[in-house]
Amino acid sequence: MKNISLLFLIAAAGALLGSSWANTKKSDPLRPQANIVNLQSAPHRQTPSQTADVHVLAKGENAFMAILKMVPGAKVPLHRDSDEEYIYILEGKGTIQIDGKKHTLQKGDAVYMPANAEVTFENGDQPLVGLQVFAGPKSADKYLKWPAAATE
Repeated sequence: MKNISLLFLIAAAGALLGSSWANTKKSDPLRPQANIVNLQSAPHRQTPSQTADVHVLAKGENAFMAILKMVPGAKVPLHRDSDEEYIYILEGKGTIQIDGKKHTLQKGDAVYMPANAEVTFENGDQPLVGLQVFAGPKSADKYLKWPAAATE
């Protein structure tokens, strides 16, 4: 009987601690909350050269999503991101190189870049608009170095 009572107390304490932890987690001010963002009100950052813009739609604990815009002829230097990256081309075209392999992109193409892939991109002769997703928000921290864009 003592063993059953002890197990009951352990189970009750676990349930109490579990619910207490869950409530603390929900009220944590640093934990991202559900959010709806309109493109017009999304945080907007721009390269100092004004050749690329990013409109941050969402940034959570496990992913980042933005609208990426590039002027004609803009180039993304050779780099590696620590997170997987996905881009869906909404408008425009260009050439991407992933780990030494070149690919031509156009409207309607989706791109997957593995984490730590060596990537560069050159935009075509028209503005480019893409939906960008990082499967992990850390790689998007590079946009914090870009200044806020002037309001449109």
